[in-house]
Amino acid sequence: MRGMQRIGVIGAGAWGTALAMAAGRAGREVVLWAREPEVVEGVNASHENRPFLPGVALDPAIRATGDLEEAAAADALLLVTPAQHLRAACRALAPVLDGTVPVVICAKGIELDTGCLMTDAAQAELPDNPLAVLSGPTFAAEVAAGLPTAVTLACADAAVGRALVDALGGRSLRPYLSDDLVGAQVGGAVKNVLAIACGVVEGRRLGDNARAALITRGLAEIARLGLALGARAETLMGLSGLGDLTLTCSSLQSRNMSLGAALGQGRRLAEVLGERRSVAEGVYTARAVVELAVQRGVDMPICQAVDAILNHGADLDSVIEALLTRPFRAEGV
Repeated sequence: MRGMQRIGVIGAGAWGTALAMAAGRAGREVVLWAREPEVVEGVNASHENRPFLPGVALDPAIRATGDLEEAAAADALLLVTPAQHLRAACRALAPVLDGTVPVVICAKGIELDTGCLMTDAAQAELPDNPLAVLSGPTFAAEVAAGLPTAVTLACADAAVGRALVDALGGRSLRPYLSDDLVGAQVGGAVKNVLAIACGVVEGRRLGDNARAALITRGLAEIARLGLALGARAETLMGLSGLGDLTLTCSSLQSRNMSLGAALGQGRRLAEVLGERRSVAEGVYTARAVVELAVQRGVDMPICQAVDAILNHGADLDSVIEALLTRPFRAEGV
């Protein structure tokens, strides 16, 4: 397979910009597509993405564009749009993207309208392109700063996967290759919902014991859903499962955990969302996860509790009480 020298990044939020920086450090030519003209202007003129990654000096070699066709003229494409917009982005790319170009999905979520994983949504619009998934414990600001980070890169085609690892990997970004695309996606999607729950624990001052218990029982929920969808257990215990869950549920750097903390302090969801430009994917994924779990007969009480709070007006203290009074059961169940 030919070398992947030119990398297109679709989506110039904090994570897309950080991945553009990582690809640049790996020696690649990078074109970053942004929907917002002010982001394109800022990246090209002052080498800063002030709306989404303020204060971070970007590599001057990174070029931003608002032209989708220009960004799609690449050897590999990173899709870093919000999860609920990924299908639409693929549909827009279809007329301008060569069908041989590998597409790496970097969004974490489950499609709300269909219950599809991101690979299923992408494949429906880009049926010929090889697909990969990049997921794991990553805060955008740390990746942008070049701090050590390990991720899962899952791809069904081993040769494409190795070429992507060679193209994107470096001293600070360490991709671990897998062929379990389902497992890499389930962990990344569900952990956002669980991070909101951990934020509520923080906001309500329920303590570190409660947060540790929630992470552990949340991992059991990830495993139950992942195995029901065909994931492998070792993937769910790896970087894109346990690793991502641990990071996102342990720091208020996480948009999902910080949102949950605000809810735990008594603030209203609409008020918190109205203050933010960035997306907390767990807000949208919660209902999709619960609906998927019901379809598959999977018990996910923590995710159901988050969905009840976010989407059904449930009283927060009543939901916590219901979780704390569930019948005792064996740990492995």
